Amino acid sequence: MATILNQNIDQGSTYSKPITVYQDDGTTIQNLTGYTASSQLRKNYTSTAYTTILATIQTPATNGVIVISLTAVQTAALKSGRYVYDLQIAAADGTVTRVIEGVLTLRPEVTK
Repeated sequence: MATILNQNIDQGSTYSKPITVYQDDGTTIQNLTGYTASSQLRKNYTSTAYTTILATIQTPATNGVIVISLTAVQTAALKSGRYVYDLQIAAADGTVTRVIEGVLTLRPEVTK
């Protein structure tokens, strides 16, 4: 089961968040060697339009850390408000696991 991680970010700002991935026991760090990571942001669960969140497995992969990030250009292009997102990892054998999910609230910028 995915961990819920609700977040607030600022429109027009660069966003970066390291996520440590744990095995099902919740205490053992997941070795991400051979895995890929992907993440998307959508206005709601049924939206067909989405923004790709860059999901980078950090070296060494044995530390189980993925950094998710959006550029300032990406956050500026989004309307302020509530979005949903998740982060998934895929093993070499094709097994996909949702690591985190949640609501991302984009706070409006004043300076443009």
